[in-house]
Amino acid sequence: MAPRSTQILEAAARVIARRGVRGLRVEELAAEAGVSTALIYYHFKDRTGVLRQTLEFISDRAGRYTADRDPDDPPLTPRQELEESLLLELQDIVEVRENSSAWGELRASAVFDEVLREDLARATRVWVREVAALLGEVRPTASALSLTAAAERLTALLEGLSMRWLSGGIEILHARELMRGAIDAELAGLTGAGLRQD
Repeated sequence: MAPRSTQILEAAARVIARRGVRGLRVEELAAEAGVSTALIYYHFKDRTGVLRQTLEFISDRAGRYTADRDPDDPPLTPRQELEESLLLELQDIVEVRENSSAWGELRASAVFDEVLREDLARATRVWVREVAALLGEVRPTASALSLTAAAERLTALLEGLSMRWLSGGIEILHARELMRGAIDAELAGLTGAGLRQD
């Protein structure tokens, strides 16, 4: 993506995280990004284009901060990789706070916006498939249906824990403990799941 487009999307994520989707005005976005409104319309056509691309941007950014590892670090076991990919969504750093807040705002707005709802559903399905694949690495005999159901529960819980943490309802360490417990429970439930009828 062009540097100007990335600059605008970073600014859009910040504005949405702070003010919500309804608070995203092209003029305010232009000021936040330090560009002209004409440049925003050139790159994204309209406000809906900005929202759609911002959703894709925050999904991609989350993929980077949950998957990037130092190549010199020892390889993770499948269990460690699963846990790390989920727990890295609960980090007290600006990028994660901003991403999680913007994702929550986009999800809330999708209730009333059919186009955004379709894009968000697609992004959620990708995330669930990624987590199901990680679960399958840990429990290779579990059925695809069982893995998908476990991934849906884990990602939904993670979204809820993230919102509670970001809004001050729980401490981040407690959120991380609850997520670890949920991972343990889902993996225990998947033991022998491939042998059951779903």
